[in-house]
Amino acid sequence: MWSSLWDASNEKHENLKAALSICLIILSTFVFWFLRTWNKYSRNRVQAPLPPGPRCLPLLGYLPFLGTNLHHQFTDLSRVYGPIYQLQLGTKLGIVVSSPELVKQVVRDQDTIFAYRDLTVAAQILSYGGSDIVFGTYGPDWRRMRKVLASQMLSKTNLDGGYGLRKEEVLKSISHIFSDKIGTPIDLGEFSFSTTINTTMRMLWGGTLQGEKGSDAGSEFRKVVVEIIELLEKPNVSDFFPALARFDIQGIGSRAKKLQSVIENIYDSAIEAHMDKSGNEGVPEKHEGKGFLQFLLENNNHQHSATSLTMQQVKALLTDIVVGGTDTTAITVEWAMSELMQHPDEMRKVQEELTEIVGLNNLVEDFHLPKLHYLDAVIKETSRLHPAGTLLPPRCPSQSTTVGGYHIPKGSRVFLNVWSIHRDPSVWDNPLEFRPERFLNTDPNNSFDYLGNKFQYLPFGSGRRICAGIPLAERMLIYVLASFLHSFEWRLPNDTEVDLSDKFGFVTKKLTPLIAIPTPRLSKLELYA
Repeated sequence: MWSSLWDASNEKHENLKAALSICLIILSTFVFWFLRTWNKYSRNRVQAPLPPGPRCLPLLGYLPFLGTNLHHQFTDLSRVYGPIYQLQLGTKLGIVVSSPELVKQVVRDQDTIFAYRDLTVAAQILSYGGSDIVFGTYGPDWRRMRKVLASQMLSKTNLDGGYGLRKEEVLKSISHIFSDKIGTPIDLGEFSFSTTINTTMRMLWGGTLQGEKGSDAGSEFRKVVVEIIELLEKPNVSDFFPALARFDIQGIGSRAKKLQSVIENIYDSAIEAHMDKSGNEGVPEKHEGKGFLQFLLENNNHQHSATSLTMQQVKALLTDIVVGGTDTTAITVEWAMSELMQHPDEMRKVQEELTEIVGLNNLVEDFHLPKLHYLDAVIKETSRLHPAGTLLPPRCPSQSTTVGGYHIPKGSRVFLNVWSIHRDPSVWDNPLEFRPERFLNTDPNNSFDYLGNKFQYLPFGSGRRICAGIPLAERMLIYVLASFLHSFEWRLPNDTEVDLSDKFGFVTKKLTPLIAIPTPRLSKLELYA
């Protein structure tokens, strides 16, 4: 994946442009190395040294040596250079942090300094110039958006109110399996993605996009989301040599603009539908089961500046919700199912709990979920072994600072290697084993949640940049997984085994999809209708 950065041959680009690009790479990199060398020798001797790191090529840095699975490679490098080290990535300096103690210095002790992003070209375009929460610049606008998302859209009251929409989509999936897929192999990753994106879309729009038009928009929306995720995780030479961004050598910028245009048309259609229903000067009327879009529109140009959002921010937040809330949930469901099928004793415990709490004469309901303690432990253990964001989105310090006794320059990219920390034998007992029981500790001083307060367990990050959608992710994950496990028995096709290999990306996926065969588990077949 990363080595393909240097294959600039593209049928759409003339040889002259390619040659010019190479010359610019050499020139810009020479200037960068000259300035860096000068700064190195002119730096005050009292200043802390840079972290250690591997030797790099003069022009390209360590980029040509990066493989496809960065989380594995970064972990291997930490065994050589320690829990904090540097990698030169083109003209960008990367800092990799791989210990809870040093992560704490980044996300707690100096959280304000490290609360910024160094946006890639694709992220800059798809986030409407950093107008969202995931990629946006830390400041008053960002804090306002996060407040709207956390205290309004994702409040307990609103999530409770949206349960009917989530339930409807999950029941559609269960019915589809029963009517068309019993006894046949299913790609659980694809099916989980379909379920979660349909559910997310219903929660976005509420009852706005209906009928044939809504179906067409939904199909188009699903395709765009898949392409956005692929584009965000694709390496781009322009991100490591910003002087070349104007040439868009790999075409990533132009593709991102096309996707942004398509998704904006979908948003405009949904917004127009909301406005058509309005009877109060463009403010959508309130109705039961309203979606996230309606909550955001109620804050568009709101008279109270503390919660007012521009239309650009509204659209950027919608993209955050759908991109951050679909693939991550679906992949975690697939990983959890994979681990359970690999460990039949744990699968049996989960289904025994479901039988006791829910009963074979009932479907899983929202009020059952807080009682499913073992399934909750399974999800937490899955998120430890297979965190969706193995490196988390890189942070960018707003000023030069010191971490672990080393100098961290302003503008460097700081990677937090959560995958390495979650598998560190000095932190976890038998870290490579799938043991949900480690999360069943009833001692509140030794319990784990997703809020990032214990730096050895950070599946959703920590500090100001912690994932804002945790309340929704928790509910979606356990509800979808509980529904699939309670409604059906699952077995592998003959002569197949579970492959737990992974592949790095914006969301770290399984290398081999999980294929499983369902059979009905409930005692009343009418429950599947």
